[in-house]
Amino acid sequence: MAAAAAAAAQDGPGRRGKRPGAGEAEEERGGRRRRSLQPAAEHRGTTVLHEAVSTRPQPLPARQFDTGTTEPVSFFLSGLEELLAWQPDANDDFNVAAVPLAQRQPPLRSRRPRTLVCHDMRGGYLEDRFIQGSATRNPYVFYHWRHIDIFVYFSHHTVTIPPVCWTNAAHRNGVPVLGTFITEWTGGEKLCEAFLAAGAEAYGAVSDQLARIAQHYRFDGWLINIENMLSAVAVENLSPFLRRLTAQVHSAVPGGLVIWYDSVLENGALRWQNELNEQNRVFFDACDGLFVNYNWKEEHLERTRRLAGQRHADVYVGVDVFARGDVVGGGFDSHKSLSLIRKHSLSAAIFAPGWVYEHLGAENFLQNENKFWGLLADYLPTHSICTLPLATSFSLGMGTSRFLTGKEEEPGPWYNLSAQEIQPLYTGSEGQLLTSCCLQDAWCGGSSLRVQGTIPPGEERAAIRLFSFQMQAPPKLFLNLLYKMEGPHRDEFTVALELTTWESDTCHEGNITPLPEPHGRHHPRLLPAPPPGLSALLAACSHGSQGWTSRCYELELQGCVLRDLSLLVSRQQSSPQETRFTCLLGEVRVLDAASVAASPPQVQSLTASQLWWQEGPDAQQLSLSLTLRWAFPLGRANHFRVLSLGTRCRRDQPQQPQLLGLAHACLFRVVGLAVPRPAAGQSCQLELLVEPVQPNELPVDPDRWGRLVLVYSEPAGGSS
Repeated sequence: MAAAAAAAAQDGPGRRGKRPGAGEAEEERGGRRRRSLQPAAEHRGTTVLHEAVSTRPQPLPARQFDTGTTEPVSFFLSGLEELLAWQPDANDDFNVAAVPLAQRQPPLRSRRPRTLVCHDMRGGYLEDRFIQGSATRNPYVFYHWRHIDIFVYFSHHTVTIPPVCWTNAAHRNGVPVLGTFITEWTGGEKLCEAFLAAGAEAYGAVSDQLARIAQHYRFDGWLINIENMLSAVAVENLSPFLRRLTAQVHSAVPGGLVIWYDSVLENGALRWQNELNEQNRVFFDACDGLFVNYNWKEEHLERTRRLAGQRHADVYVGVDVFARGDVVGGGFDSHKSLSLIRKHSLSAAIFAPGWVYEHLGAENFLQNENKFWGLLADYLPTHSICTLPLATSFSLGMGTSRFLTGKEEEPGPWYNLSAQEIQPLYTGSEGQLLTSCCLQDAWCGGSSLRVQGTIPPGEERAAIRLFSFQMQAPPKLFLNLLYKMEGPHRDEFTVALELTTWESDTCHEGNITPLPEPHGRHHPRLLPAPPPGLSALLAACSHGSQGWTSRCYELELQGCVLRDLSLLVSRQQSSPQETRFTCLLGEVRVLDAASVAASPPQVQSLTASQLWWQEGPDAQQLSLSLTLRWAFPLGRANHFRVLSLGTRCRRDQPQQPQLLGLAHACLFRVVGLAVPRPAAGQSCQLELLVEPVQPNELPVDPDRWGRLVLVYSEPAGGSS
């Protein structure tokens, strides 16, 4: 199978190749004349590819692609040989994180005690290894990002490269991600002898590779876990290795981190200390932090706090949620451990919070997960957003079906953490208010945010805090809210947004005098009709669909710093009785008005490669897999929708649009697409589209999408 010709129209005059004419044309190839369906007039950004069908096996590298389906997969490295042999490869591109690390406040380098989550579940690389997602029912997801500072993906493979879906989800919510470098038991001793005892050149090669891997795949550093005895020569080189690795990670990865696990002592003995002390301090001093083992008592924390001094926030005290060994508290009692850790102003490392899923089961996972993190909330300070736009449909990166504009677009379970949206501040049972995930109904993605609460007797409304901000407010904001009230009395309530600002003598709303309240409360002005030039944003502001209500607002501020975004649910008539309500939030957007008018870029250079033809489910069909690649500026798209307009072997054959999947980088693997088998002397035409979805979620004109037309036919001698 080889491409006969490729023509691209996106670069205008001077581009090699020809633009096909409209309708049917006759072409001569291989000595045979046949009629082929040619694409009609092409719009800017169209690529045309001619292909002869061949069903010869087209193997792809087993490390990066599933051997059965050719789906791209995440992977690990086993042993020193694989680590040292690693080189960047074009087949790795699916594994490179596409989401930059979002800024938030306070920054990681502040002295506020932090929270690290170490994810260890059944050996790792489960359904999360499928980069483009899987049809997993009731998967494990993590979404309490606002409460944590660092995420570690842990497994017992020598080099654990975090699956790219975790890095994308964490980065979108402002959380750095670390991989794991681990050596264990007898095999670990031999490995450490090979690279530590061998001297500076050998351990330098290992640190070079680890830094290069983090830089290439765009995650943020390493947890170093040496859980085996070391010879005198090896342990002598351990601190220089850590110092070198830390310096290289800092140089290669902005904000990069190296954290050492409490295991080996300075004399090479393997003996967990459950504290920072003089026997392991040398390794703490050589890197960015210490992950303390789990079997500590309060006296360990007291000694650790004294010895750590100004670096107390760099000590991450382990909390094993499975409560193995002699621990203060695990499971739903993990808050007992957190309470003592925070008492001594130390950071926490929550190990294996997947206990909620593994121990209690998948059926009621979301409820149990909210209960677990709700019990810890008093000891987990939250983080604030400090950049715009903020646009989220609250999707967890999974669902029982996929929704678009309130309608079910694709039935059936799905799981892809790269598709997880920015998550709000979940409230477990804060007074009369509760926020949770609703999988049964959504505006976009797989879920909406269910807000349940009670308006107390005599009060008019309830306020639910959704997001915390710490950023200078732009002069004008546009806000968008999509919601749906549930229950028999849904018409008795009104729903709106409220923005608060931090106390300031310089903060004004519009041209009004300074705000009298300590923390200014702003109720944005409802926009019943779109202002000029913003029809794309506000076209649906006066009406919703599928029972959803859309509301758009504007707010002008001068000299203000944003603090909180809250949902206000008000009853239309006062009552001496408490009133319960349930509201689904489908989407919230907070946009800087100055950035809304910017034109989105054009999808460029859309190409297809790694085509794999197989026999189809019946004699009239073929199965096609291929890799699409394109160019688009980094950070200008939240994701891409990859669509098929169907295949035509006749001019009058209708097109049937089909969503093939979401891409979170500028490439996508189409897997097992059923297409008609062309008759002898005939060609068929498959049309594929790439639609960019902007971070502000404003629609992009189809003229700026990428379009690829694949014209395929049987070779002159039949399929081979």
